[in-house]
Amino acid sequence: MSTSISIVALTDIPSADEHAALREHLEAAGVVIESFTPMSFPAVEEVPAGGRDVPVEGAAPYVAVLVDGRFKGSLEELRSALNPDPQVQGLPGYDVVAQERRKKDAEKRWMLIMDVDSTLIGQEAVDELAAHAGIEDRVAEITEQAMRGELDFQESLRERVGALAGLEEDAVRRVSESLTLTPGARELIAAFQARGFPVCVVSGGFVQILEPLARRLGLDHARANLLEIEDGVLTGKVSGRIVDANVKEESLREWAKEEDVDLARVIAIGDGANDRLMLDRAGLGVAFQAKPTLRETADAQITLRRLDAARHFAGL
Repeated sequence: MSTSISIVALTDIPSADEHAALREHLEAAGVVIESFTPMSFPAVEEVPAGGRDVPVEGAAPYVAVLVDGRFKGSLEELRSALNPDPQVQGLPGYDVVAQERRKKDAEKRWMLIMDVDSTLIGQEAVDELAAHAGIEDRVAEITEQAMRGELDFQESLRERVGALAGLEEDAVRRVSESLTLTPGARELIAAFQARGFPVCVVSGGFVQILEPLARRLGLDHARANLLEIEDGVLTGKVSGRIVDANVKEESLREWAKEEDVDLARVIAIGDGANDRLMLDRAGLGVAFQAKPTLRETADAQITLRRLDAARHFAGL
């Protein structure tokens, strides 16, 4: 069996050697290269997600090498040959992502769905709230364990939110205004929106922080947990069903159906264990600077600190 494949290789290594090591890596895995096109993208800065100025930090330029070719075997066999250990890059310095080559069809739509904390934005909102309450270290450790899949997410969220009881509502506003978008997030969203493709986010974080951001970015769908607030202070509880891994996966299916997008043309991006079911359901699940548990099962990985690199998976 011969499979027509498209490969996106992402790197911040200069292309002076014309990516000879990449060519050798692909050919050693059995890829017959038909086209090989490097494209360079300039550095970008973090963008404030909230309403006030924040310090910005540059993210390095990168190169996307777009390859068309053929492979005698299945896509799964090719992915294993290119990157046998998902915890390390198969070719140092390169994220190499293989997909089946699709016929170009302008009528067919893509959908992008993303996690929020440490994916769309550069922070964990609950940890930022904890800093205002003076319990940052305690809450950050719980967050880290949950994202590694060592704790039940619902249980860990209740514990973290419970620790915030008594925090003034104004702290939520201040945290929302202090957040920054991950470098390349705005460019990625704009690339999908320019084609009329839906962009969605689903978060284990909080509605009060996500909704203003979703409005500013013009997102099509957004879902998160609702912090319970009484008399201007947090009660330490969330209202309604907690947005966990199951809700994220259900949201993907719900919105893809509503937007009339085939699941095979859904790209899902996340970084932690809570995103695993969502990535498994998508046509392409992308682990972005992810925890080891998610790297094990994702279809694609981005280790660059550039979220816009995911645009190439949809040919944008």
